[in-house]
Amino acid sequence: MDTSLILLSARLLDPVTGDFLPQTALAAAGGRITALGGNQEIRALADASATVIDLKGAVVTPGLVDGHIHPVSGAEMTHGLDLSRCTDVEQVREELAGAVRDLAPGGWLHGWGLDPNVFAGRPVATAPFDSVLDGVPALLQLFDAHSMLASRRALDLAGVDGPRTFGQATAEVVCDAAGRPTGLLLEDAACELVERTAPQPTRGERRERLAATLRAMAAAGLTGGHAMDANGDSLAFYAELDAAGQLPLRLRVAPWCQPGTGPDGVRALIGQQGAGGRLWRTDGVKIFMDGTIDNGTAWLERPDCHGESRHAFWPDPEEYTRLIGELHRAGVPTATHAIGDAAVRHVLDAVEKAQESGGRGARHRVEHIETVPDDTLRRFAGLGVIASMQPTHCCDFTRADHTDNWSRRLGEERAARAWRCRDLHDSGAVVVLGSDWPIAPYPPLEVMAGARHRRPTRDLARPPHGPEQALTALEALQGMTVNAAYAAGDEHEAGRIAIGHRADLTVLAADPLATAATELPQVPVLLTVLDGEPTHRDARL
Repeated sequence: MDTSLILLSARLLDPVTGDFLPQTALAAAGGRITALGGNQEIRALADASATVIDLKGAVVTPGLVDGHIHPVSGAEMTHGLDLSRCTDVEQVREELAGAVRDLAPGGWLHGWGLDPNVFAGRPVATAPFDSVLDGVPALLQLFDAHSMLASRRALDLAGVDGPRTFGQATAEVVCDAAGRPTGLLLEDAACELVERTAPQPTRGERRERLAATLRAMAAAGLTGGHAMDANGDSLAFYAELDAAGQLPLRLRVAPWCQPGTGPDGVRALIGQQGAGGRLWRTDGVKIFMDGTIDNGTAWLERPDCHGESRHAFWPDPEEYTRLIGELHRAGVPTATHAIGDAAVRHVLDAVEKAQESGGRGARHRVEHIETVPDDTLRRFAGLGVIASMQPTHCCDFTRADHTDNWSRRLGEERAARAWRCRDLHDSGAVVVLGSDWPIAPYPPLEVMAGARHRRPTRDLARPPHGPEQALTALEALQGMTVNAAYAAGDEHEAGRIAIGHRADLTVLAADPLATAATELPQVPVLLTVLDGEPTHRDARL
């Protein structure tokens, strides 16, 4: 087989030991690492068609994988006005006013990334923006992607003038005491009432936004991602980009299973497992057990300070338990969104019951795990359930002094149990790291840095939230390499630099294990390699 790629003068980092391999060069062919050795030995393997790159001492890690992303929906959601850097209501007003001035007559204004902390404890509603958005149809996505604000004009156009009933137990058109909508819509079912009224981008526009997003992810050092949705045209887009040689990430896709999915729908989910192409495959099912703490739709063992977050996403949680059992027996892995302590406990109970029933078995995982008591920690390792964590959520949306919306809702006791990465790791759980983009930025060096410093990325001088829960540099790297490979069932062919493993590689200008956490996001990504082919190459190489 002809060699396709030669990397010379490299420092090859083993994410298991944290040591550099004794070899200084590698060769790849057919998408696999075929040889490791010294520069002269490996250079001799190059043929006329091989790409030969002298890395000049740069550090090579296994390709970095985001354990939880939403590429298609994120590419759509992040089109419009970026409100993520606004810290108070006045800043939001100023941004909206500027966007309204530039808006075409009759056009819809779309915003995203709105942090509920800007309301400083006041109700999350459109009232503070009514004067700016007078007569303007606007949809403002909150950062959690589980809620949005719809302007009064948008609500009128959609015919939403009061409360509604939904199949999702936590979905709600939030209304005031008189039954009038406040503008806050909770969960997909409620948001879709207004979203479907707004003009939609063309299919071609959506595909190009996705392609541009994936190229940017590759430039940030990502070689793969665990995509936690397959809605609409997602799978078709992946197939088209893959066939055209334009898919720069290796994607493991988990379609959703929502309440009300009947036997035929479940059988269809089981039947599509393994479908895919060269660089993507359908593998697993994504399920929701609750919503979010910030908007009061998580499932907590004790209600939050507003008396909210009391219910599961599934109207009948036992239906979820039966679903897990059926998928487990069919050998289908599951990824369950479970943020609150009651939600996490129910998922673990369901997996335990499924395992007791036998069957082919599967690797199950819990996504987010924002607050859990001590007695749940060791159950992850005991049941083999993977802990999928997003540490930058803790960094950017909570505060060390617990004055943020998330912490105030939970109270001191539960806010002190925030994103227990260290405790889960030390209890024996496999901890996988991700961004949950578009909820938080996708650059993997930011994710690994946040797992280590747990400080607000906008102001690293501020104190960390729960510094005792920080991971080491090596543990953070493992969370996006070997642990991500294990979570995908790929541990025998991915996540390490070894002969026969996939030639998915990330090349950095400095050693991520020796770089201070606060400086790690600034380390240049010099080269990203997927399946033995560069998807990003810095001008310095």
